Amino acid sequence: MTLDKHTIQGVSPILSKTLPVADFEELMFNAGYTRIGSAPAKGSRIKFWWSHPTFPRVESIYSSDLKTAITAYHV
Repeated sequence: MTLDKHTIQGVSPILSKTLPVADFEELMFNAGYTRIGSAPAKGSRIKFWWSHPTFPRVESIYSSDLKTAITAYHV
């Protein structure tokens, strides 16, 4: 639960520790990111990778029910 601790290029600073997935994805899509893949993550969570034409790739972690974005960071 650290969305507020990471900076994602092209996205305004996120001030809350988590976000509803719909809100997080709206920020990402509006900044020009495209979701490119997913995989299981530790603790029954799901990770998603995001690509951008100019910024580094982003990895995000969602809750197991896919309702909450927990963290996201450049990889």
